[in-house]
Amino acid sequence: MPNTPYLLAVLAISFTITLALRAVPFAVLGRLRDSAVVRSLAVWMPVGILAVLAVTALHGTVTTDPGGTRYAPLAVAVTAAVHLAFGRRTILSVGAGTAVYVLLLNTL
Repeated sequence: MPNTPYLLAVLAISFTITLALRAVPFAVLGRLRDSAVVRSLAVWMPVGILAVLAVTALHGTVTTDPGGTRYAPLAVAVTAAVHLAFGRRTILSVGAGTAVYVLLLNTL
């Protein structure tokens, strides 16, 4: 069993690294806010993240439960419709799409 000073040193190093990795982007972002690249990333990154999430979720659906695949397009459509209708609120749209998929999967 490692002694107490060793554990405290490991915790201090871990804390410092974690804090630095989380603080550096915010410190640098102030200088890059006027950058065209940052503005472009702000527009396209959420779309890309949602696309990766959708592909991953749908791939998992197709491979684990081929019978549930017929409900996935409806859940995707609900997700897109809620996202566009209610001010692009990601949590609301993903939650609604997930709820529709789970309800369809468990009731039909």
